[in-house]
Amino acid sequence: MNPPFRKTMQLLLGCAALALSAQAMAAPAPAAADPIHVDIPVPLKHADVVFNMDHRAFVGDLPVGMNYMHLLAMRYAKDHITGKIIGVFHGAGAYMVLNDKAYDAARHVKTGNPYAPIIAGLRKQGVQIEECRVSMMAHHWGNADLLPGVLVNGGAVARLIELQQQGYVQIQP
Repeated sequence: MNPPFRKTMQLLLGCAALALSAQAMAAPAPAAADPIHVDIPVPLKHADVVFNMDHRAFVGDLPVGMNYMHLLAMRYAKDHITGKIIGVFHGAGAYMVLNDKAYDAARHVKTGNPYAPIIAGLRKQGVQIEECRVSMMAHHWGNADLLPGVLVNGGAVARLIELQQQGYVQIQP
């Protein structure tokens, strides 16, 4: 198995493991004779959501916010929910959307960006990925330093305000 494919598979398996472990940790498993009774169903028909990706939050090596975007996009597809999911990367989380060369320089490593396959997968699921211009300026990054398809907004804080004014719900993983 070639190294990039192996890395991608490890990240995808990590996503699956995180999803299963998050479900398992959410509540103790009911006894077989005691099924779960849902008191408050949540039948979403439409939801516009923005993920504020301004800090590092991980389970193992997997970014929690990226996993939540993935799980939400899967629910949209499964339950035919309309709406948009946007991930706004900035501050301490800005480096996660850099291409391999820029990632290596920013993180002082020679591994390439391990989040690139996850970002590509999120984009395939319809998640819009944005990077903050202010964070880019602070780090002397240009558009060419970003992963393919990452959009640059005029400033993350203003963008979050704008999206909330448009009715988006902000998730802070």
